[in-house]
Amino acid sequence: MINKQEIRNDLYHAVNGQWLKTAKIPNDRPTTGGFMDLVLDIEDKLIKDFDNLQPKTKGMEQFIKYYNMTKDFETRNKNGISDVKKYIEKLESIKNLKDLENINKEWIFKGLPLPYSFYVTADMADATRNVLWLDIPSIILPEKGYYEEGNEEAKRLLDIYGKMLYKLLDIFGYSKEEQDKLVDDTFKFDRMMAQYIKTSVELADYPKSNNPRTQEEVNKYSEFLNFEKIVNDIIGQTPDKIVVCEPKFYENYNLFLNEQNIELIRSWLITRLIVSLKSYLTEDIRQIGGMYKRALSGTKEEMSVAKYAYYLSTDMFSEIVSVYYGEKYFGKKAKEDVYNMVKSMISVYEKRLKENTWLEDETKKYAVKKLETLNILVGYPDKYDEVYDKLVVDEKESFFSNTMRFSKIMAEHEYAKWNTTVKKLEWGMSSNTVNAYYNPSVNHICFPAAILQAPFYSLTQTKSENYGGIGAVIGHEISHAFDNNGSQFDENGNLKNWWTKKDYETFDKKAKAMIDLFDGIEFSGGKINGKLTVSENIADAGGLSCALEALKNGGEYNLEEFFINWAKIWRIKAKKEYLDYVIKVDVHAPGELRANIQPRNLDDFYKTFNVEENDKMYLDKKKRVNIW
Repeated sequence: MINKQEIRNDLYHAVNGQWLKTAKIPNDRPTTGGFMDLVLDIEDKLIKDFDNLQPKTKGMEQFIKYYNMTKDFETRNKNGISDVKKYIEKLESIKNLKDLENINKEWIFKGLPLPYSFYVTADMADATRNVLWLDIPSIILPEKGYYEEGNEEAKRLLDIYGKMLYKLLDIFGYSKEEQDKLVDDTFKFDRMMAQYIKTSVELADYPKSNNPRTQEEVNKYSEFLNFEKIVNDIIGQTPDKIVVCEPKFYENYNLFLNEQNIELIRSWLITRLIVSLKSYLTEDIRQIGGMYKRALSGTKEEMSVAKYAYYLSTDMFSEIVSVYYGEKYFGKKAKEDVYNMVKSMISVYEKRLKENTWLEDETKKYAVKKLETLNILVGYPDKYDEVYDKLVVDEKESFFSNTMRFSKIMAEHEYAKWNTTVKKLEWGMSSNTVNAYYNPSVNHICFPAAILQAPFYSLTQTKSENYGGIGAVIGHEISHAFDNNGSQFDENGNLKNWWTKKDYETFDKKAKAMIDLFDGIEFSGGKINGKLTVSENIADAGGLSCALEALKNGGEYNLEEFFINWAKIWRIKAKKEYLDYVIKVDVHAPGELRANIQPRNLDDFYKTFNVEENDKMYLDKKKRVNIW
């Protein structure tokens, strides 16, 4: 039973307190709660399905073969590391950076680690066209700040990463002396690269990743690598532009990617390769290879073989599983109901934009136009991409060989999108994923079937509960079209300023108020970074506010149910290590703060629960933030 008086001081704990006392975090997870409960339920259902399924379609038939091969560790343990030896030998034979160029094509198309990375996606300047993007390689620690002098958490994590490497290198037959050098070299090269990467806050400002360069300009980044050859290996020709995500990294490339450091680079390539392949070899390697991630998240143990096989195989056959899950577990009535909720939320947004008092008429016109062209994806895709029909399991090959072949097929498919027309309605998330998203480059919002369940949504929940759940999520995703990042894109997905100078200055002030509302709040021994989380907080504020108005526009409603379910969807119990990590890198504020802070901005919350000045949930009217 929820004590309504307690809500005045702490909505989150009043609603979730009893649950928090009894909830247990699974040993193979860092969290439990609203989102994770659905994740666990879906994985349980689908594992049971896949273990007993007699597939009727070509796609599912090949998926089940791959799924069964994934969990056949008896065969995989017998194969050991034999399949990987040829890859290791190629890296060990590297004597100079020219040799690195020679493995580029194979490594790129099999998704293996290199000291650079490429991908193809929409051009921010012309969102109808797919272009080539140059990104940075991944680093060991989660974020640039970990590399600062005296960071104790970094020392702990690097110590565990080192122990993991020693155990893996031992399996691969390296002597103690060789292991020492490989580990030491890897850490040195990793730290060299980390100096020039963006921070989490800088990465959150994603429009600034749009830095178009000519091939000639990219060539100048390296005195030692032929980027023109590398690019030609990928797309078969020289493009008119390459978008560089982090120019600073490549402007300093010669300082660490040079012949003098060839031994460090070779060691880094070897250890990163081994770690990247940890999921495709033996059970011992899988367990050892998870040491670092478990330490980072506070997870006690690795996933069971059944769960591991489920995630790895569904990731490879994502669209096939997406169609399967949607067709089996998502009803037509629910799809229609949620779609109508989305339309009602868009109507509220349109009304608010037209009645907005701080935007000039010209800006309002563009904002409404963007809203009117917003595409909606609900539930699951009608069909999967034909490329998945090429994923045919060869039962004479090992699991590793099949995986590398499949990776190559999928990579070739992705790179073949270069210079083609962007598909505006292509799903970017599978239907069995408990999440939702807004994509500014195609101006669409997506709500997969997996999140369209209680407590977010259910045909058996009240309308008020549904609007406090999925309604607020729908509003959140719409709000991303007008947050500090999304607002920089027009209705066609192009990075284009459609604001007047005065309007954008006003918006910046409002965004600054949202930053101040969260910045510096102490949580789990750390402090919230208001700049890092501002886009998500703006989206939460707009989402909750608009869901509230949409609910009130639709007849009878119960605002107690609305706010209580809002608090319920954000309930989470998490390991301290996980919280310490996400506070530093996640653009989302912790669930407790999302549940408690946004309602304080709304007059209806105060009226519903009789919140007064001496209550802890009370926020001074001057500090309340309302943007959309």
